[in-house]
Amino acid sequence: RNQFAGPISQIIQGAVDCEVTLDLGDGLTLTALVTRESALTLGFTVGTEAMAFVKSSSILLVEDAEVKISARNRLRGVVERLHEGPVNTEVTVAISGARHMVTAVITGDSAQRMGLAVGMPVMAAFKASSVFLLTLD
Repeated sequence: RNQFAGPISQIIQGAVDCEVTLDLGDGLTLTALVTRESALTLGFTVGTEAMAFVKSSSILLVEDAEVKISARNRLRGVVERLHEGPVNTEVTVAISGARHMVTAVITGDSAQRMGLAVGMPVMAAFKASSVFLLTLD
């Protein structure tokens, strides 16, 4: 789960790190922050096919899509499924008409406080530093 694939559409190099952006299609992008050394070792160039992975515990759910947060990656969607456990709730969000799915694990208290329900619009947000990349080429 929380796997995305697409070509690298942009690389912005800094002194230590690089911002690597993937084109997910449907007008969606995903940005990862990797070290320059990793970008060189993995052979990242614009056009390189890559996969991105995000841990479910790194995903924040936000009701107000206009809220100002520092997380670079923000994907709007609707709650597709809720799996409630004794401590945590697993929330699956359909992004871009269900072409992409994102699963977040949040506390049961948070899910209850947000009033999460199937069909509810939410934004799944995660920091670029929470994204792991690998190349397919």
